[in-house]
Amino acid sequence: MDLSMIKYNEAGLVPAIVQDANNGEVLMMAYMNQASLEKTLATGETWFWSRSRKVFWHKGETSGNVQRVKEVFYDCDRDTLLFKVEQQGAACHEGYRTCFHYRMERDGTVTIVGEKLFDPDQVYGKQS
Repeated sequence: MDLSMIKYNEAGLVPAIVQDANNGEVLMMAYMNQASLEKTLATGETWFWSRSRKVFWHKGETSGNVQRVKEVFYDCDRDTLLFKVEQQGAACHEGYRTCFHYRMERDGTVTIVGEKLFDPDQVYGKQS
């Protein structure tokens, strides 16, 4: 497949949605460029492009919570990717299984859904 057929934005990035291959739970969303997509396809584990740090990052490199790619899809506009993965541990850097653990209630309050699987300070170091 010619990966240049994917429609990257003006920064050369495309949104990548990551979903649990077994139960369909949406785990996270991050960005990829063509090189990180190539690395993901070559290794079978997810690699992303950090917009803030301007570097590649291998999901789970620090935490051990890797994502093994089972299937890859792109949408009909070719501007969004969907990865169905086998998630080891938590996907969220805050320690939760999914990054989507904040539920907004109709009254404006926020409820945290799910339990923390790890302490981010212990895995990544104390954040200032």
